[in-house]
Amino acid sequence: MKAIEKIIERASQLNGTVVLPEGMDARVITAACACVDRKICTPVVLGTPEEIAAAEAKAGLSLAERGIKVIDYTADPLGDELAAAYLEAWNAKESRKPPEKQKIIDLAAAVKTMRTKRIYFGGMMVRQGMVNGLVAGSIASTGDMLRAAFHTLGTQKGVKTASSCFIMDLREPTPSGDSVLAFGDCAVIPNPTAEQLVDIGLSTAQTYRDLTGNEPRVAFLSFSTKGSAAGELVEKVQKAVELAKPVFAEKGIAMDGELQFDAAIAPSVGQLKNPNGAIQGNANVFIFPDLQAGNIGYKIAQRLGGAVAIGPNLQGLAKAMNDLSRGCSAEDIVGTICVTLLQSQAKVGA
Repeated sequence: MKAIEKIIERASQLNGTVVLPEGMDARVITAACACVDRKICTPVVLGTPEEIAAAEAKAGLSLAERGIKVIDYTADPLGDELAAAYLEAWNAKESRKPPEKQKIIDLAAAVKTMRTKRIYFGGMMVRQGMVNGLVAGSIASTGDMLRAAFHTLGTQKGVKTASSCFIMDLREPTPSGDSVLAFGDCAVIPNPTAEQLVDIGLSTAQTYRDLTGNEPRVAFLSFSTKGSAAGELVEKVQKAVELAKPVFAEKGIAMDGELQFDAAIAPSVGQLKNPNGAIQGNANVFIFPDLQAGNIGYKIAQRLGGAVAIGPNLQGLAKAMNDLSRGCSAEDIVGTICVTLLQSQAKVGA
């Protein structure tokens, strides 16, 4: 069974709810109907009556026939409740800043945000526990998605950095027998600091566990293995590894670095280059030193290696929210909904 099929199967057992803010997109309508028809989850769709009618006509489907709840975020009374919660959360966060940097808002501004920004409306539904997660981005940009995520959800306890990863469903298993890997960060942070790499490593390990059910073994990647090369780029990864060691040990997650990719993926090379290491060619989670390396790496695995890339999956947020590619299909949206549901389970009580 392919990785995405396992993700859909596991998510279907959760009886979860997901808000889909982009109800003006026919692909979203199709995905919402598919989730009900296939008994995957209960979707909630945001949109004005005119938007929904036009998208339904294009999709040739009816939300009402399936009992799917539609909320007009521009007029529904729920917007006032969400605005009050948004106002409280925003100003509480701002009050912790130095006075000269505070941007305190009033209720009118909060209401305007809810009535004009559908991703924020959906994000506050997630924050308030009305739904398990949010999926959007078929129309909204990644920048808009990230701003909404930071402003409504924030990051999870113990993590300061929101990031992303791809789940890589391989055509052939690795030498150590793994058929599914995780690559992070490949979509969000261009040049992470050593401290941010630690957060990316922790979040990617958690995402890997949430989505595959397997235990993560994390490799922090570089063009150097345990000091075989030197310089500023290597030193950043070395610092990240030193910072990560006690945190990963406390959480019982296997990790090592700095490692070249061959020492992280091939046991024969790992045992030669890293004979005393915790990871000797058996990693299944790979943390790239920057966004260029990560983005290039996953696309090489996808285009030359035939791997299926599932993502990017947002991670490190207080609650579950995921971004879509604007070129996504309805089935891609269904898959991302299922990823979001699995992520939401790990955040319960976090």
